[in-house]
Amino acid sequence: MKISWRVEVESPEKIRTFLYQKGVSRTLLKDIKFHGGNIDLNRNSVRASEEVVTGDELTITLPPEIANDNVAVSNEPIEICYEDEHFLVVNKPAYMATVPSRVYSNDTLVNRVKGYYQRQGYESQVTHVVTRLDRDTSGLVIFAKHHFAHSVLDRELKEHKIKKLYTAVVMGHLQQKHGLIDLPIVREPGSFIRREVPADSKGRRSITEYWVIKSLRDATLLRVQLHTGRTHQIRVHFSTLDHPLVGDVLYGGSCSGYMQRQALHCSSISFFNPFKDQQIEVMAPLPKDMAAYLEQESRKL
Repeated sequence: MKISWRVEVESPEKIRTFLYQKGVSRTLLKDIKFHGGNIDLNRNSVRASEEVVTGDELTITLPPEIANDNVAVSNEPIEICYEDEHFLVVNKPAYMATVPSRVYSNDTLVNRVKGYYQRQGYESQVTHVVTRLDRDTSGLVIFAKHHFAHSVLDRELKEHKIKKLYTAVVMGHLQQKHGLIDLPIVREPGSFIRREVPADSKGRRSITEYWVIKSLRDATLLRVQLHTGRTHQIRVHFSTLDHPLVGDVLYGGSCSGYMQRQALHCSSISFFNPFKDQQIEVMAPLPKDMAAYLEQESRKL
């Protein structure tokens, strides 16, 4: 894959400096140099130590990426909500793991995306997962189609520039219509799965913001935004407030009617696409179980 820029700089600048500012990592620059990539300045092959000036055309050819043969291919369908030559955003159903593991190895979202790439005949068969969701959480997941796109969004993640909004249903009624939960999260001692807010307040800072959308008979419909991305963050934070998610039996919730898993759905995601120089916003409708649950509960009011 080739990616090009029309250079605009205040003064002559090293190519490597220009590329770093565009999000090309040092690792990727080494891969370009040693593993089959190339750098062209005004259609001439050059080294990264040379300089660019305003008006130059700079093109990088990304090195080929070798797919992992240990990742199985699934030809089950995926629901695509957004796609261009650099990114793919998929609406993950509940009860499906995002990435393969010893327990789930053949039909995760990654397996299905790999199958989709093969059917489309894409040059790169590598599935770069940018964001992830718990197995029983539904909603939007971003994939990058090449190493460079992945490194760009990794940086956005670290700088908290990728905006993820969730739709959630918690048990009980929240008194505040809007709140910010700022509580650290650690792995619960003796458990590989559960997380908790520690009593000594030590742990990784975790921030969750929420807005009440609607009060139901015994529950509350929320819009939730993550300002950090800890494992089980939304589930742990609301459980700590004594308002666990409906259906989240791992953290004190109980199943109800149509909701037999945690009532959590990544409904909106926004990120900046530097290759198109535009903000990408993607939305996913509520899954059938959550929609049916909300209709059921609304009839009881």
